[in-house]
Amino acid sequence: MASIEVFADVCCPFTHLGLRRLVDRRRVLGRAGPLVRVRAWPLELVNNAPLDPELIAEEVDELRRQVAPDLFREFDPSSFPDTSLPAFALASVAHGRDPATGEAVSLELRAALFEEGRNIADAAVLSEIAERHHLPAPTDHDRQRVMDDWHDGKARGVVGSPHFFLDDRDVFCPTLAISKVDGRLRIAIDEESMRSFFEQALGD
Repeated sequence: MASIEVFADVCCPFTHLGLRRLVDRRRVLGRAGPLVRVRAWPLELVNNAPLDPELIAEEVDELRRQVAPDLFREFDPSSFPDTSLPAFALASVAHGRDPATGEAVSLELRAALFEEGRNIADAAVLSEIAERHHLPAPTDHDRQRVMDDWHDGKARGVVGSPHFFLDDRDVFCPTLAISKVDGRLRIAIDEESMRSFFEQALGD
Protein backbone atom coordinates (compact mmCIF):
# COMPACT_ATOMS: atom_id res chain seq x y z
CA MET A 1 0.00 0.00 0.00
CA ALA A 2 1.16 3.52 -0.83
CA SER A 3 1.01 6.67 1.19
CA ILE A 4 -1.86 8.74 -0.20
CA GLU A 5 -1.70 12.50 -0.57
CA VAL A 6 -4.11 14.59 -2.62
CA PHE A 7 -4.21 18.24 -3.53
CA ALA A 8 -7.84 19.26 -3.94
CA ASP A 9 -10.40 22.00 -3.51
CA VAL A 10 -12.92 21.36 -0.77
CA CYS A 11 -15.65 22.64 -3.12
CA CYS A 12 -14.71 20.38 -6.05
CA PRO A 13 -17.42 17.76 -6.77
CA PHE A 14 -14.98 15.49 -8.62
CA THR A 15 -12.85 15.32 -5.49
CA HIS A 16 -15.86 14.48 -3.34
CA LEU A 17 -16.69 11.54 -5.58
CA GLY A 18 -13.07 10.37 -5.81
CA LEU A 19 -12.50 10.46 -2.06
CA ARG A 20 -15.79 8.72 -1.33
CA ARG A 21 -15.02 5.92 -3.77
CA LEU A 22 -11.54 5.52 -2.30
CA VAL A 23 -12.64 5.29 1.33
CA ASP A 24 -15.60 3.08 0.38
CA ARG A 25 -13.21 0.67 -1.33
CA ARG A 26 -10.91 0.73 1.68
CA ARG A 27 -13.89 -0.10 3.89
CA VAL A 28 -14.93 -3.01 1.64
CA LEU A 29 -11.40 -4.38 1.90
CA GLY A 30 -11.69 -4.18 5.69
CA ARG A 31 -8.65 -1.98 6.14
CA ALA A 32 -8.01 0.90 8.49
CA GLY A 33 -5.50 2.56 6.18
CA PRO A 34 -3.70 4.08 4.55
CA LEU A 35 -5.24 7.37 5.54
CA VAL A 36 -5.55 10.16 3.01
CA ARG A 37 -3.72 13.42 3.60
CA VAL A 38 -5.84 16.06 1.86
CA ARG A 39 -3.82 19.14 0.95
CA ALA A 40 -5.31 22.52 0.06
CA TRP A 41 -5.53 23.42 -3.61
CA PRO A 42 -7.75 26.54 -3.53
CA LEU A 43 -9.12 26.96 -7.04
CA GLU A 44 -10.20 30.51 -6.22
CA LEU A 45 -6.51 31.36 -5.87
CA VAL A 46 -5.38 29.16 -8.76
CA ASN A 47 -7.90 30.84 -11.09
CA ASN A 48 -7.85 34.24 -9.38
CA ALA A 49 -11.65 34.10 -9.15
CA PRO A 50 -14.24 32.40 -6.92
CA LEU A 51 -15.86 29.20 -8.13
CA ASP A 52 -19.09 29.67 -10.06
CA PRO A 53 -22.03 28.02 -8.24
CA GLU A 54 -23.88 27.52 -11.53
CA LEU A 55 -20.93 25.72 -13.08
CA ILE A 56 -20.56 23.52 -9.98
CA ALA A 57 -24.30 22.78 -10.08
CA GLU A 58 -23.96 21.69 -13.73
CA GLU A 59 -21.07 19.39 -12.81
CA VAL A 60 -23.02 17.97 -9.86
CA ASP A 61 -26.08 17.31 -12.03
CA GLU A 62 -24.00 15.49 -14.63
CA LEU A 63 -22.08 13.48 -12.02
CA ARG A 64 -25.32 12.42 -10.37
CA ARG A 65 -26.98 11.59 -13.70
CA GLN A 66 -24.08 9.80 -15.36
CA VAL A 67 -21.96 8.07 -12.69
CA ALA A 68 -23.01 8.80 -9.08
CA PRO A 69 -26.75 8.57 -8.44
CA ASP A 70 -25.96 7.76 -4.81
CA LEU A 71 -24.14 11.04 -4.14
CA PHE A 72 -24.83 14.80 -4.08
CA ARG A 73 -28.23 14.15 -2.52
CA GLU A 74 -28.98 17.60 -1.08
CA PHE A 75 -26.56 19.84 -2.93
CA ASP A 76 -27.92 23.39 -3.03
CA PRO A 77 -26.16 25.95 -5.25
CA SER A 78 -27.81 28.77 -3.30
CA SER A 79 -25.77 27.66 -0.26
CA PHE A 80 -22.52 27.34 -2.18
CA PRO A 81 -19.70 29.13 -0.30
CA ASP A 82 -18.18 32.25 -1.81
CA THR A 83 -14.77 31.10 -0.54
CA SER A 84 -13.21 27.79 0.44
CA LEU A 85 -10.47 29.29 2.61
CA PRO A 86 -12.24 29.06 6.02
CA ALA A 87 -12.98 25.37 5.41
CA PHE A 88 -9.38 24.77 4.37
CA ALA A 89 -8.21 26.44 7.58
CA LEU A 90 -10.35 24.10 9.70
CA ALA A 91 -9.02 21.10 7.77
CA SER A 92 -5.51 22.36 8.51
CA VAL A 93 -6.29 22.38 12.23
CA ALA A 94 -7.58 18.82 11.93
CA HIS A 95 -4.50 17.56 10.06
CA GLY A 96 -2.36 19.23 12.71
CA ARG A 97 -4.14 17.16 15.36
CA ASP A 98 -3.51 13.77 13.75
CA PRO A 99 -3.92 12.05 10.35
CA ALA A 100 -7.21 10.34 11.23
CA THR A 101 -8.84 13.60 12.32
CA GLY A 102 -7.46 15.34 9.25
CA GLU A 103 -9.02 12.79 6.92
CA ALA A 104 -12.30 12.70 8.83
CA VAL A 105 -12.77 16.48 8.80
CA SER A 106 -11.78 16.74 5.14
CA LEU A 107 -14.48 14.20 4.28
CA GLU A 108 -17.03 15.75 6.60
CA LEU A 109 -16.62 19.22 5.10
CA ARG A 110 -17.34 17.82 1.65
CA ALA A 111 -20.31 15.82 2.92
CA ALA A 112 -21.74 18.96 4.54
CA LEU A 113 -21.54 20.81 1.21
CA PHE A 114 -22.51 18.11 -1.26
CA GLU A 115 -24.75 15.77 0.77
CA GLU A 116 -26.39 18.21 3.19
CA GLY A 117 -26.50 21.43 1.17
CA ARG A 118 -24.72 23.49 3.82
CA ASN A 119 -22.54 26.56 3.37
CA ILE A 120 -19.10 25.52 4.58
CA ALA A 121 -17.92 29.12 4.70
CA ASP A 122 -20.54 29.79 7.40
CA ALA A 123 -18.89 30.20 10.81
CA ALA A 124 -21.71 28.30 12.54
CA VAL A 125 -21.33 25.28 10.25
CA LEU A 126 -17.56 25.22 10.70
CA SER A 127 -17.90 25.66 14.46
CA GLU A 128 -20.27 22.68 14.62
CA ILE A 129 -17.81 20.46 12.77
CA ALA A 130 -14.92 21.70 14.89
CA GLU A 131 -16.81 21.01 18.12
CA ARG A 132 -17.69 17.51 16.97
CA HIS A 133 -13.98 16.76 16.65
CA HIS A 134 -12.92 18.82 19.68
CA LEU A 135 -10.86 21.20 17.58
CA PRO A 136 -9.93 24.80 18.38
CA ALA A 137 -10.65 27.64 16.00
CA PRO A 138 -8.10 28.12 13.22
CA THR A 139 -5.26 30.54 13.84
CA ASP A 140 -3.12 32.61 11.49
CA HIS A 141 -0.68 29.68 11.53
CA ASP A 142 -3.38 27.34 10.19
CA ARG A 143 -4.36 29.84 7.51
CA GLN A 144 -0.72 30.14 6.51
CA ARG A 145 -0.48 26.36 6.14
CA VAL A 146 -3.28 26.58 3.57
CA MET A 147 -1.14 29.00 1.58
CA ASP A 148 1.87 26.74 2.07
CA ASP A 149 -0.08 23.79 0.64
CA TRP A 150 -1.02 25.85 -2.41
CA HIS A 151 2.58 26.89 -3.04
CA ASP A 152 3.82 23.33 -2.47
CA GLY A 153 1.25 22.04 -4.94
CA LYS A 154 2.43 24.49 -7.57
CA ALA A 155 6.04 23.43 -7.00
CA ARG A 156 5.08 19.76 -7.38
CA GLY A 157 3.21 20.28 -10.63
CA VAL A 158 -0.39 19.92 -9.49
CA VAL A 159 -2.62 20.36 -12.54
CA GLY A 160 -6.07 20.39 -10.97
CA SER A 161 -8.45 19.03 -8.36
CA PRO A 162 -8.05 16.24 -7.35
CA HIS A 163 -4.39 15.44 -8.02
CA PHE A 164 -3.21 12.36 -6.11
CA PHE A 165 0.36 11.48 -5.13
CA LEU A 166 1.13 7.83 -4.31
CA ASP A 167 4.78 7.34 -3.36
CA ASP A 168 6.52 7.47 -6.77
CA ARG A 169 3.39 8.04 -8.86
CA ASP A 170 1.03 10.96 -9.28
CA VAL A 171 -2.25 11.05 -11.18
CA PHE A 172 -4.96 13.62 -11.82
CA CYS A 173 -8.59 12.57 -11.19
CA PRO A 174 -7.89 8.83 -11.55
CA THR A 175 -11.45 7.53 -11.22
CA LEU A 176 -13.13 9.54 -13.99
CA ALA A 177 -12.88 10.14 -17.73
CA ILE A 178 -14.19 13.67 -18.37
CA SER A 179 -14.74 15.33 -21.73
CA LYS A 180 -17.03 17.78 -23.51
CA VAL A 181 -19.02 16.65 -26.52
CA ASP A 182 -20.97 19.29 -28.44
CA GLY A 183 -20.66 21.57 -25.43
CA ARG A 184 -22.09 18.96 -23.04
CA LEU A 185 -20.12 17.48 -20.16
CA ARG A 186 -19.52 13.75 -20.55
CA ILE A 187 -18.40 11.78 -17.50
CA ALA A 188 -17.64 8.07 -17.22
CA ILE A 189 -15.89 5.84 -14.72
CA ASP A 190 -12.38 5.16 -15.98
CA GLU A 191 -12.34 1.50 -14.99
CA GLU A 192 -8.72 0.79 -15.94
CA SER A 193 -7.32 3.90 -14.27
CA MET A 194 -9.46 3.38 -11.16
CA ARG A 195 -8.39 -0.26 -10.85
CA SER A 196 -4.71 0.67 -11.17
CA PHE A 197 -5.13 3.51 -8.67
CA PHE A 198 -6.86 1.34 -6.08
CA GLU A 199 -4.29 -1.39 -6.53
CA GLN A 200 -1.39 0.92 -5.76
CA ALA A 201 -3.16 3.00 -3.13
CA LEU A 202 -4.80 0.16 -1.20
CA GLY A 203 -2.97 -2.96 -2.30
CA ASP A 204 -6.29 -4.05 -3.82
